Amino acid sequence: MNHPSNPSSPSPAAPALRSLPDRVRQIVLFEVGGLLLITPPFAWASGVPASESLGLLAVLAAIAALWNGAYNTAFDWIEGRRTGRTADRRPFAVRCLHACGFEGGLLLLTLPVIVWWTALPWIDALIADIGLALAYTAYALLFNLGYDRLFPIAPR
Repeated sequence: MNHPSNPSSPSPAAPALRSLPDRVRQIVLFEVGGLLLITPPFAWASGVPASESLGLLAVLAAIAALWNGAYNTAFDWIEGRRTGRTADRRPFAVRCLHACGFEGGLLLLTLPVIVWWTALPWIDALIADIGLALAYTAYALLFNLGYDRLFPIAPR
């Protein structure tokens, strides 16, 4: 029996990953949807004017887009190698782990940008970034669940 933790046994066949055009579509739809959903409440809660909030969130979205491509590809590759399943067959618990890992890494990348852009003290920027991370974690979970249903990965 093949088991991922047994290095002497052959690993399961690597499942198909999303194609580059599919991954780009996923990232663009995710980021545009996130900007439309998150900018108004962020501007209201932070007190940062909507135009400045949109600018900041657009910069953060660009950072997130790069992180999105790298993180999702790596996560899908590792998960596929360990389990033999494609990302669109991911169980709910792994989806939750995936969303939290994505947002945790993104928080580390975006906190310095928020501090610089808004001149908020680090603790206030951290609270704002955590608020964004929580909102985007829920959004990422629901978006990726829907995306996987609408655009399943074609078998090899």
